[in-house]
Amino acid sequence: MPFRMSGVHPRYVPIPMDFPELNVRTYVRTRRKAGVWFFSLDAANWLAVRAARWLGMPYYDARMRVVAAGESIDYQSVREHKKTVAAEFNGSYGPTGPVYLAQPTTLDHWLTERYCLFSALKPDRVVFGEIHHRQWQLQPAAVELRSNTMIEATGIKIPHGKPLCHFSRVQEVVAWPIVPIEHAQI
Repeated sequence: MPFRMSGVHPRYVPIPMDFPELNVRTYVRTRRKAGVWFFSLDAANWLAVRAARWLGMPYYDARMRVVAAGESIDYQSVREHKKTVAAEFNGSYGPTGPVYLAQPTTLDHWLTERYCLFSALKPDRVVFGEIHHRQWQLQPAAVELRSNTMIEATGIKIPHGKPLCHFSRVQEVVAWPIVPIEHAQI
């Protein structure tokens, strides 16, 4: 999922950061919470990568370039993190239809209305974080993938087929501190 983070800052630190980020994720559910499991997160911000890795999330340094041309976005990412598996993404994407809100019980709603995250930089330390956001304003989208080795870099093998694509211009998110899962109330 390629996007651009903007206005990112910890509470009480008024200096925001802006940077591209690309993640490989899946969707999970505990008994009470629907969440996102992050396999990897590549970012073009040295400080953000170090802070997230300190918290236990699998963030990686990447050289990234994002260029908007009208409605289309050209996105390139090459992982440059030392001592890790190489990975890259090179593609263009953009909206193809009007904005809509996903209806409950639809796949779009299931994919987007998630209010926590899980991840693990080390297999024996799963981390958890609560997040909050308004309902996603989605648009149908098209993508042209020129290169994408992000999933394979995680060790997951999936069949290649036509991707399911959504576009959202902006999504504001508030995140609570990342904690080891044994400290979480889930």
